[in-house]
Amino acid sequence: MSESEGDPSDKQKYEFQKVIEELDDYSGSGTQLVSIYIPEDRLISDVVAHVTQEHSEASNIKSKQTRTAVQDALTSIKDRLKYYDVHPPENGMVIFSGAVDAGGGQTDMVTEVLESPPDPIESFRYHCDSHFLTEPLAEMLGDKGLYGLVVLDRREANVGWLKGKRVEPVKSASSLVPGKQRKGGQSAQRFARLRLEAIDNFYQEVAGMADDLFVPKRHEMDGILVGGPSPTKDEFLDGDYLHHELQDMVLGKFDVSYTDESGLYDLVDAAQDVLAETEVMKDKSEMEEFFEQLHDGQKATYGFEATRQNLMMGAVDRLLISEDLRKDVVVYDCGGREEFEVVDRRADTPSHTCEDGTEGEVQEREDVIDHLMDLAEQRGSDAKFISTDFEKGEQLLTAFGGIAGILRYSTGV
Repeated sequence: MSESEGDPSDKQKYEFQKVIEELDDYSGSGTQLVSIYIPEDRLISDVVAHVTQEHSEASNIKSKQTRTAVQDALTSIKDRLKYYDVHPPENGMVIFSGAVDAGGGQTDMVTEVLESPPDPIESFRYHCDSHFLTEPLAEMLGDKGLYGLVVLDRREANVGWLKGKRVEPVKSASSLVPGKQRKGGQSAQRFARLRLEAIDNFYQEVAGMADDLFVPKRHEMDGILVGGPSPTKDEFLDGDYLHHELQDMVLGKFDVSYTDESGLYDLVDAAQDVLAETEVMKDKSEMEEFFEQLHDGQKATYGFEATRQNLMMGAVDRLLISEDLRKDVVVYDCGGREEFEVVDRRADTPSHTCEDGTEGEVQEREDVIDHLMDLAEQRGSDAKFISTDFEKGEQLLTAFGGIAGILRYSTGV
């Protein structure tokens, strides 16, 4: 794994992304495309029983064409399930099957199995529609990140995680801070002191919850968000209650009306701008370094041909690929020498005139990202997908063909 242990690599996520995009292009003439999400702990025998039941119930569909298509899809799914024993693979699996529109009134039968998605599948789901259900998978492939969340006022507090786009409440606490009205028999001074002590104790309790949850994960976290009404969140942060390493990780404080579990969701909504900025900061850093090397150094390369040559030499430290690049590379045999052309994914394979004037013979055609990432893997180069959500990331795609690299040493190529 090129990521932290157990996380999918960029290449694995890209393979999933490609399949999702292909599935999204398909449509059926009726509600005949079947999607089944199967959690890791679901017995395969239970899934087979469910599919068998759906096959039986599909006999009640009035349209003969739709009825036949659904039953054929379910039969294909049952055939695929025979390859699995008791449980699905780690993190579960998703099966897509159905008769898709092939144009001219014709259909093609498509069945696709995706094993071990990036995140665990939470629950069993059977879906039948005119399009495959890919949204849950697409969400898993969205921007990742691990953020600590704290919401508090003087009455209660909640701490939890933002993992990718999923909020996970973990701990909560209620305070014993008395209201502002003192009871009879207490001096105003004594009451104020007791109230301040109760507030301080509560802030320490909240900080303790946060420390217990966040400190062990501090090297994996991307930041901490704190929410609540003023002045509570300000008092909490200004009072240095948090562990000093966590204090340095606070990305911002945000006005949030609720401090129960729903407040954690409100906090994420309020912090969208900060989160979006943080998610692309690593990409921005890579592109800043690329442009510095391009203008002032000798250790930058871009475009397919030059980047490929540098990869072959083992000179590329980091391969930078636009996450929106969707092209193929065609390899031609030119009298025993390879020449290449990069073409749009949907375009026909073009003929190629070799440098010596002869016509090249097509050897293979493959996804240009797969082609370059395989070379990077063989030569020990890191591959980074770069977002187009900022100016220089967009420039990578539009001005440099979506392909660039930061070199280990200058090659003159």
